[in-house]
Amino acid sequence: MAEKKSRGGARPNGRSSRNNKRPPLYAAVDLGTNNCRLLVAAPHKGGFNVVDSHSQIARLGEGLAQSGRLSEAAMDRAFSALEAIAKKLKAKRVGRIRCIATEACRKAENGTEFIEQIRERTGLTFKIIGAQEEARLALIGCHNLIEESAKNVLVLDIGGGSTELSLVDAKRARDNGLNGMLQRAPIKAWTSVPLGVVTLTEAFAHLDEADAYPAMLAKAKDYVETWAKAHNVREALADGSSHIIGTSGTVTCVAGVHFGLEKYRRDMVDGKWMDHDGGYQTMQALIDAGLEGRAHFPTIGEDRAGLMLAGCALVDAVWSLAPQAPMRVADRGLREGLLLSMMKGPKKKRRRRGGRKKSGGAGQTAEASS
Repeated sequence: MAEKKSRGGARPNGRSSRNNKRPPLYAAVDLGTNNCRLLVAAPHKGGFNVVDSHSQIARLGEGLAQSGRLSEAAMDRAFSALEAIAKKLKAKRVGRIRCIATEACRKAENGTEFIEQIRERTGLTFKIIGAQEEARLALIGCHNLIEESAKNVLVLDIGGGSTELSLVDAKRARDNGLNGMLQRAPIKAWTSVPLGVVTLTEAFAHLDEADAYPAMLAKAKDYVETWAKAHNVREALADGSSHIIGTSGTVTCVAGVHFGLEKYRRDMVDGKWMDHDGGYQTMQALIDAGLEGRAHFPTIGEDRAGLMLAGCALVDAVWSLAPQAPMRVADRGLREGLLLSMMKGPKKKRRRRGGRKKSGGAGQTAEASS
């Protein structure tokens, strides 16, 4: 839903009278290992209407596995993306913002220092969240993709630096609804695999693709199967009603190719189903195409072509736990979970106006750092 421009006169506080009649705007900013993403929305009935979105590849985690630190070049790319986001937030007068950082900032020696530099340069206050919170928010963002008949659901969230897996009690999720999920997510077991599309690609960059893929797959399976055995995940998904929800750029890219899209369209991907055999054939075609060939697929392009091999290995490793289970594609996840938590979750006390710190021109409130 596009936001209409206000024609009313500005009040003394800088807000127009017409703006005050509109639903308040919320924003979620996700600083990941590969991408920097923004989602702006207004509450609507049981959910929200998207007002604006932005995604920019920053490759923040580039070289992190080798050095243990965020490089100057990577931080500069992230600053550029975040400065563009801050301008968008200011232009739209967004008043409620949450900014979170994930695996790259969790791992980096200078992650906390970088977060402070972001605040000084852009006015945006980020919180580095843990992997369990990341998994919880991804589930909340995908909650309405749980099939009515499912007993259990496995949520797969592939990032640049890590991959979160959550085995979800689907019946509890349906019975308790969104409000119940916000209070206590019905996750039976979860893990954060320390492999993402960036880290796994870099780990095997010295190999030709023909040798790299089986090595990537073996490494991913080692982590995934160890966790699955400890929590009886195969058994939980073997009942015939359970399914997987895949939320990540990898999954949506594979789906775009799988469905033969000439141009990426969210409405042709989000919520759609892929069976294992069809999804595997698509991934095999991407592997066989090579780096240059993958770049020519319209829903992948040059920016993602180099990361798809690792992404396919992670999907393959997880789907092998339940090849009989279909995968539901989610073009939603962490940011949507953040927004729903802000709009529908338990309200936190805000600091009094006199006690707030100034947060720059993005219109950020104390809620942003909660």
